[in-house]
Amino acid sequence: VSICKQEMLQKKNAVLVDGVILNGPITDSKAGEKFVEEACKIIMEEVIRKADDVTEKVCEWRAPETLKQILDLEMRDTGESHQKLLQLCQDVIQYSVKTSHPRFFNQLYAGIDYYSLVARFITEALNPSVYTYEVSPVFLLVEEAVIKKMIEFIGWEEGDGIFNPGGSVSNMYAMNLARYKFCPEIKEKGLSGLPRLVLFTSEECHYSMKKAASFLGIGTENVYFIKTDERGKMIPEELEKQVQRARKEGSAPFLVCATAGTTVLGAFDPLDKIADICEKHGLWLHVDASWGGSALISRKHCKLLHGIHRADSVAWNPHKMLLAGIQCCALLVKDNSGLLKKCYSAKAAYLFQQDKFYDVSYDTGDKSIQCSRRPDAFKFWLMWKALGTAGLEERVNRALALARYLVEEIKKREGFQLLLEPEYANVCFWYIPPSLRKMEDGPEFWQKLHQVAPVIKERMMKKGSMMLGYQPHQGKVNFFRQVVISPQVSREDMDFLLDEIELLAKDL
Repeated sequence: VSICKQEMLQKKNAVLVDGVILNGPITDSKAGEKFVEEACKIIMEEVIRKADDVTEKVCEWRAPETLKQILDLEMRDTGESHQKLLQLCQDVIQYSVKTSHPRFFNQLYAGIDYYSLVARFITEALNPSVYTYEVSPVFLLVEEAVIKKMIEFIGWEEGDGIFNPGGSVSNMYAMNLARYKFCPEIKEKGLSGLPRLVLFTSEECHYSMKKAASFLGIGTENVYFIKTDERGKMIPEELEKQVQRARKEGSAPFLVCATAGTTVLGAFDPLDKIADICEKHGLWLHVDASWGGSALISRKHCKLLHGIHRADSVAWNPHKMLLAGIQCCALLVKDNSGLLKKCYSAKAAYLFQQDKFYDVSYDTGDKSIQCSRRPDAFKFWLMWKALGTAGLEERVNRALALARYLVEEIKKREGFQLLLEPEYANVCFWYIPPSLRKMEDGPEFWQKLHQVAPVIKERMMKKGSMMLGYQPHQGKVNFFRQVVISPQVSREDMDFLLDEIELLAKDL
């Protein structure tokens, strides 16, 4: 036994088991508290205070091999000093993309909400898991209150719901729930003996639909993709044709997945007409409103989702347009008879005892396919409490007004060409450099234009001036997709975006 252990045994009359001293904690709380305090200072100075500073870089680009060396990723037998760890924290922040920067336009999330951020600090410190009231009383009540409010905005009189780790998971939940409603015996008997199940969604749907069909054993060949119009909206007449085709083939249609706010074009499917077809054929209607759902908060723009109250389920991600922080994603279900729980419950006796001393209806964890689950509703709740519905509505209205401003500026500038007039916050456009402007429209022109966006993207990232996404789409060559979300974004940032593209591409 070492001298240190001998001293501890003498001092505390300690118990030794298998060479391990069991008396007292082994962590140095004071040192730990000091480390947290110092790390929080770094977070405050390097992340929060710089969040809206346009003079800072959006990203500090380094190639993967270079970044590996800078970060010293090796984990060793002995721990590092707190000073070294604090430097690592600095490095992580320096070389990470600043998604709260006003000129980060790359994804369907951006910006910083300070109330949501504090909520995340609280939940990280408390480290709860939301499955039973006994271990997570506050957060279960919060989730219940938030789901109830979201259901009101959809237009349902009642309903159910659960927060999930991502809109993709919400879509998978909905697909499985629709299948369970169609054939409840699948939960116990599995896929054998079932007819060929078929679902329908638009060509512009999120790729999670294919992943969900694959994951659930439905099969990607049984996802019928419905044609869209020039704006990216599902064509109801094509849906009707495909449903009839599936029936003639002897398949069993069970689900239609409409989209409210497609990922690239920001298109909203005509929900009322799609709902008519679903009612006619007895199909479950799920609306993936992960991106567009937040327009429901706006009295001016909620018409984009007209007819959503007729859906059987809705996916809605407040971490996108409303800035609730990743991840904050709800699946909302019109059914209030316990369908979610019937579909997913496993009745684990060690968690969901029915003879507890309180109302066990608050033990909602059995509605989830997860066991441990984060309290994601809390950050949305605290933000909503801080801003009120009016503040959230202002966020949506301002983002769409800025998108409108950008569209009008694009129309004024030589070399910029819109793909289409947007109806949401997705502004899709090409930039045509001076060298291509007099070129005849044809295959060679489009081939050359296809190469422009990737070069501009590389230059902006290596400069760190902004981040803007691009993609080819439905036969169209690479174009930029500008997404306006953050309340930190200003008109000046819209002007900068166009100026910067011209600057970066002047020699192309």
